[in-house]
Amino acid sequence: MENNTNIEKKVERAILVGLITPEQNNEKVNEYLNELAFLVETAGGTATKRFVQRLSYPNPQTYVGTGKLEEIFQYVKAEEIDLVIFDDELGPSQLRNIEKALECKILDRTNLILDIFAKRAQTAHAKVQVELAQYQYLLPRLTRMWTHLERQRGGIGLRGPGETEIETDRRIIRDKITLLKKRLKEIDKQKVTQRKNRGKLVRVALVGYTNVGKSTIMNLLSKSNIFAENKLFATLDTTVRKVVIENLPFLLSDTVGFIRKLPTGLIESFKSTLDEVRESDILIHIVDISHPEFEDQIQTVNQTLMEIGAGDKDVIMVFNKIDAFSFVQKDADDLSPLTRENISLDELKATWMARENQPCIFISAKTKANYNEFKKLLYDHIRVVHSIRYPYNNFLY
Repeated sequence: MENNTNIEKKVERAILVGLITPEQNNEKVNEYLNELAFLVETAGGTATKRFVQRLSYPNPQTYVGTGKLEEIFQYVKAEEIDLVIFDDELGPSQLRNIEKALECKILDRTNLILDIFAKRAQTAHAKVQVELAQYQYLLPRLTRMWTHLERQRGGIGLRGPGETEIETDRRIIRDKITLLKKRLKEIDKQKVTQRKNRGKLVRVALVGYTNVGKSTIMNLLSKSNIFAENKLFATLDTTVRKVVIENLPFLLSDTVGFIRKLPTGLIESFKSTLDEVRESDILIHIVDISHPEFEDQIQTVNQTLMEIGAGDKDVIMVFNKIDAFSFVQKDADDLSPLTRENISLDELKATWMARENQPCIFISAKTKANYNEFKKLLYDHIRVVHSIRYPYNNFLY
């Protein structure tokens, strides 16, 4: 009998496709494709090449022009590429036309994110939320996807619904969506009851772009062991812990990370998870200051908070990963440009980040730099909310 234990799982090779448009320049496209490559890596594949075209708007039939599509086809055939991933969500007709032209597996950014979510989901709640988002994505693309699944088994983009049973009836899919929504409502009711049973403790939620260190900070504050790794969406299920700083108890929740071009279906499916954010008294917005596009990530998180109705919350900005910087004591006449190698902590505190984001603090969750100052800042804010909620306990402070 053949021993399959020594057979290594094949790493799927992907090429990435993006567009330069009036809305996004070459630099922005490169940022998006860098992130898309990280998503591919998180899903278990590897991005080997990028194709970028300048267009006024995406081709409604094939996303890119016919000449570029032929160029991609020739490369796919010559290099035996497994899949082609587009940086924007593709419509049903675009997917059909592109798949017919390239004769290989086609994914868009939304499908890739859904695939990662399906891989990361652990609890029944998260699995139902992801499955609902998957079916809502698949329904208008049913013919293309199901034909596709007959030819391909497994691999990136094919986890979850339809993987083991080919269904061609749209009515069945709609029935599944209805059933999942009903199940999600039942789970949501349980979650609401759980939140009510927590009493009136001050509630704090960690928010931020994906992979900025939220789970690491959660572990520090709660002295727990929440899963954390250098991958996008390492945390999918919301985790809530009771934390005490000095004599002050509060509830701390770690939520799913945000990302640019987050699929609308996911936001809707994860409504109950995001309720932890909406119902919190204080938000701790974690920022990876070492990331070259952290300003855009801040905007993405702020925009998402507005979309879910949490834009008016009390926010503490925490610029994490300052361990990526080399802090120095600079001379007064040192006019050299600020870089990660020569900036001082005082200069970092005097930047626009500190001026425009108050209250804020610069820390390293990894090395615990400024961690005590962070706890003191958090304590002061929780104390204000607690004293309003429990005025008769003010003598404790």
